Amino acid sequence: MTHEKVMVAIGPNHVAEITLNRPEQLNTLDSPMAEELYEALVELDADPKVRVVLLKGAGKAFCAGIDVKELAGKSALDYREWIERMERPLVAVSRMKKPVIAQVQGVAAANGMGLVAAADLVIAADNARMGLTAINVGLNCVGPVIPVARCVGRKKALELLLYGNLIPASEALALGLVNKLVPKDELETQARRWAEELAEKSPIAVQIAKSAFYNAEDMDYTKQFAYMNEAFARLCTADDAKEGVQAFFEKRKPVWKEK
Repeated sequence: MTHEKVMVAIGPNHVAEITLNRPEQLNTLDSPMAEELYEALVELDADPKVRVVLLKGAGKAFCAGIDVKELAGKSALDYREWIERMERPLVAVSRMKKPVIAQVQGVAAANGMGLVAAADLVIAADNARMGLTAINVGLNCVGPVIPVARCVGRKKALELLLYGNLIPASEALALGLVNKLVPKDELETQARRWAEELAEKSPIAVQIAKSAFYNAEDMDYTKQFAYMNEAFARLCTADDAKEGVQAFFEKRKPVWKEK
């Protein structure tokens, strides 16, 4: 489909990019943009040319949250449907087979921070700041705090939720919200390079690893091992597993076959 508020590009080396494209509004999510983002994620997950998705924002900010201009004049049922639409992209990332890397610069606030936390991996510029800021305007970030809490733990998540402060990139790195921190002027280059490095791995091995990780996350400890062992056994029957081991012994680069 045609997207107006997100830009979608499939580049070389099996990496696709989704760019939030409301830079004058700091890429705040309105309803059409949230829907376009969700649809773009689903479309790219189904595209056999794509192995990794890079999610970024145009302009000086990653995403400053939800566009509060849409708040007025709704019933409780309308609000429920509206916020579910806004949070569908956060849920979609965990259900995708393919990994999503968030490329973060400037501010990632409220649902923007939720997107960062929901992403599988995050590379951020050293000028990035993020926070669950809705409490400062009499609302709250009870949706975005769900992926945030899985990254930082209960106490820190509650602090972020209740105080609404923006934290610097260095603290986000220390808390586990960010994987890599790079200079602002190197973010574009290093994010692309990191995504392409991941796209060189066996697609089926990466996809099974991601799916198994999320599916097992809330299981009992011993059940996690049983589930993961089953996932590993299934992978061992794949052509890519055989090709990877053979290439290792033959000291050559593997040629992946399965999407």
